[in-house]
Amino acid sequence: MNLDDFSDLIERPDNGMRRDAEERRERLAVAPGALGRLDELGEWLSAAQASVPVKAIEQPRVVLFAGDHGVARLGVSGRPAGTSHELVRSVLDGASPVAVLARRMGVPVRIVDAGLDCDPELLPDEVVRHRVRRGSGRIDVEDALSAEEAEAAVRLGMAIADEEADSGTDLVVLGDLSVGGTTPASTLIAALCGTDASVVTGRGGAGIDDLAWMRKCAAIRDALRRARPVLGDQLALLATVGGADLAATTGFLLQSAVRRMPVILDGVVSAACALVAQRAAFRAPDWWLAGQLTGEPAQAKALDRMALNPLLSHSVTVGEGTGALLALPLVQASAALAAELPEAAPDLTRPEAASDGADVRASS
Repeated sequence: MNLDDFSDLIERPDNGMRRDAEERRERLAVAPGALGRLDELGEWLSAAQASVPVKAIEQPRVVLFAGDHGVARLGVSGRPAGTSHELVRSVLDGASPVAVLARRMGVPVRIVDAGLDCDPELLPDEVVRHRVRRGSGRIDVEDALSAEEAEAAVRLGMAIADEEADSGTDLVVLGDLSVGGTTPASTLIAALCGTDASVVTGRGGAGIDDLAWMRKCAAIRDALRRARPVLGDQLALLATVGGADLAATTGFLLQSAVRRMPVILDGVVSAACALVAQRAAFRAPDWWLAGQLTGEPAQAKALDRMALNPLLSHSVTVGEGTGALLALPLVQASAALAAELPEAAPDLTRPEAASDGADVRASS
């Protein structure tokens, strides 16, 4: 598998439709620009859907890729290593932030176990049946995945994207459920942006103290040394310093763009995968929205590199797609306004309207 092949498969959203949407917007009763970014979002949706007026977002879905990371054993996370399955269980039980919000919004949640480090019997079969491997390697001293596992994880993400597109999902809220996942994510971003570990090291979703931050920074520094020799090969990069869940997310993002299915990104993990996907296919980010700015330095650097402007900035670091889900109502509102606002009545006081009337009288 060569991820560069996606560059030939992914097309940009329909710019002709975007121009038609812009022209239609100028005819609406509400003055152009008065709705701020909602206008921009409506035009983006029109281009993505190839439809003017834009269609309502009727079948959104939250998709969460889950996995554990060996680097968490170094104490780089606020949660104990190997406990991502507890995060999964909390979502399934409806007790997590994303579960509460999704229930309130009526949005279904799908969890895909790409690399959890737990007995499969602890979770439902529909969650664990896709697992690529049990946990990912400690990226500061060993590869996260073998080459075969990395390819299998990417293909898993591609298959999930196809399933969602085939089932009628018209927008995906993308998130992750992981312990230690921000460390490989930050490593990928540092490697692809050519920066140092200290620039991208944040406090993570669970929050860490200064000592844990220093351990995390050291782990990213060591992982970066291992990442730089394989920067030219995105699949090898994911195998070296990524993880099963990150590789699956990358495959999902690429195939979603192939299938013209818009995606809202959440935090630093989805941003890192998006950056890897952008390196493989430069048009792919045209199909994504940045749902929120978390305050994680690595996420800000990745979004800046992809020229994605976040919709919200509430410093939501809990993960799980929570921040991206908070942005969904804005996207839905933009679609409703673009589709349902009436066009303005003709202004008969305009000079051109008056001259038209004079011409008619003269001809009579």
